[in-house]
Amino acid sequence: MSPAPVSFREYYDLLSRAGLLAPDSAHLPEAADRPLTGLCYDSRAVREGDLFVCKGNAFKEEYLDQALQNGAAAYVSERDFGRPVPCLKVSDVRFALGLLADRYFGHPSGRLMIAGVTGTKGKTTTCFFLKSILDCWREAQGLHDAGLLSGIVTDDGVECVPASLTTPESPDLQRHLMNAAEAGCGFLVLEVSSQALAHGRVAGVELASAAFLNIGEDHISPKEHPDLEDYFRTKLRIFDQARQAVVNLDEPRCAEVLQAAGRCEKTITYSMSEKTADLYGFDLIHNGASMEFSVNMAGRTERFVLPMAGDFNVSNALAALALAQTLGVPVEYMRQGLSRASVPGRMEVISENGKTVVIDYAHNGMSLAALLQSVRAGYPRQPVTVVFGCTGGKGLIRRQGMGEAAAGYADRIILTEDDPGPEEVEAICAEVGRVIAAAGKDYAIIADREEAVRQALMDSPRPGVVVLAGRGRQEYQLRKNGPQTFPTDCDLARKYLA
Repeated sequence: MSPAPVSFREYYDLLSRAGLLAPDSAHLPEAADRPLTGLCYDSRAVREGDLFVCKGNAFKEEYLDQALQNGAAAYVSERDFGRPVPCLKVSDVRFALGLLADRYFGHPSGRLMIAGVTGTKGKTTTCFFLKSILDCWREAQGLHDAGLLSGIVTDDGVECVPASLTTPESPDLQRHLMNAAEAGCGFLVLEVSSQALAHGRVAGVELASAAFLNIGEDHISPKEHPDLEDYFRTKLRIFDQARQAVVNLDEPRCAEVLQAAGRCEKTITYSMSEKTADLYGFDLIHNGASMEFSVNMAGRTERFVLPMAGDFNVSNALAALALAQTLGVPVEYMRQGLSRASVPGRMEVISENGKTVVIDYAHNGMSLAALLQSVRAGYPRQPVTVVFGCTGGKGLIRRQGMGEAAAGYADRIILTEDDPGPEEVEAICAEVGRVIAAAGKDYAIIADREEAVRQALMDSPRPGVVVLAGRGRQEYQLRKNGPQTFPTDCDLARKYLA
């Protein structure tokens, strides 16, 4: 289904009401009621009659000229370039794009029950847990599966493809929401990144409920957030567009989170330490690669089985249960959904010939520390080797946090490649290595990730555990010349275990 055309006047009025129209923006043109057939921010994809959005830090005037040559009838920009077509001059083009996309695709979030999830760690896992719960409930009613937009996969009921961003750019996001509504998904689980909140990608999206899992130092760099406070305050914006809130009482800054959640109609809390929480998790039992735990919810105690190890995954499960409660899911389907939940590349365990490999996307200090602590608990008498790298050009604080986590919980440490982008792998590893050395631990640098995995498995004793962190099932490496195909950590583990 293609969205209906929207007139220049409708867009003008929308941006004016939102306070985004610049004070010196031009008046409505004579042809203001002429419909604009599409909305586009890629000059190469513009079609006749489209509204073109001049977006991006690297935007060049020639992109606008190319869009006009391709048939753009008007454009949106923070600067009037003086071209012979109407211009919507705005104060913030990224937030403007979010609202324009919401209008162009017919405000699809109004036809869905959307659960948004944000936090430094656990977002993806919580989203997959909640989708599994919703799918069990929907299946029992003979209804379509819920949609899912996560950092791993985009599944909107029409398309099911690997994700390129944690939260898609607003036109892509709104298209996926429209697909989900048209396909009859009914519910959609949305992973919400701080960048999506900071840059208006989720502008106009109605959230039935929103969960704030935790906050830690990550995504702090010149390209992302200047400091932890900006990162934290940005994430709290998720409650501005949610009807119900879910808050983790185990988060040290939960008082501030609860205050922000007060903007919602209702707040539900969860915890593994505070018995006063609406959902209190306790009596955890580790069963190798799975967990059992009890939850006190609504005055009753319910028992759950989770086919993944790690106390932190029980916390993620509690968040999913709390969200499911806000959406009206009966407990029996919560239990079924969790019991069959799986997350590609999260706590995947492969064992062969007396050696065990644990594969996880952990890519910051908080996540890596929680992962290694869990491995220690699950394999208490086995030496632990960890293989990881750090992303180039962003999330610079991760290098300190991941180095400290590895030094604190691993017996052997191998530093390697993980999306180095514009930087040299060896330079990134050396920076992490200084943190490890300062903690009194040894480490090795093997720049080629495949060789690093091979060496880790060759040298690991039997029994022993090798943790491959940061990549999961990703099939590429972001290098200086862009993404390049690369084996997944799961593929590498199976290859060298065999």
